[in-house]
Amino acid sequence: MDWKLRARVFIQRITQPTCSCILCMSAPTFANIASLPHWKIALQTGVGTGMLALLLSFTPIGKLFAHRYGNATLMGVLTALADAWSHPGRFRVQYGEALLTGVVSALIVLATSFLVEDRARRPREAWAWLRRTWFKR
Repeated sequence: MDWKLRARVFIQRITQPTCSCILCMSAPTFANIASLPHWKIALQTGVGTGMLALLLSFTPIGKLFAHRYGNATLMGVLTALADAWSHPGRFRVQYGEALLTGVVSALIVLATSFLVEDRARRPREAWAWLRRTWFKR
């Protein structure tokens, strides 16, 4: 794995778990999205996940970052671990919030891989199709 991919893995692993953590922590009312303590916890989760991902990139497991589903699975597990480390959950099940955050993170990673990777080819193709079919005169 080269350094360019490692840098991308680290930056993505800060943003995607942070988003999933803030969504899961503030649900169902989403009133706490603007709360600085919640953002601090979410950023701790994101940085923790990024550090774990960077460490794993030096091992043979790091090859999973290059594959869509392996990357999503690995990031879900790492986010759940970082979330369980960064704060206690608020669900009745002891690690329920951490597991939910991991699942949401894996889904965000998977959706991002379909939409953004490959220079956003899929959204560009969908937009071209819409322009051809709907905006024809």
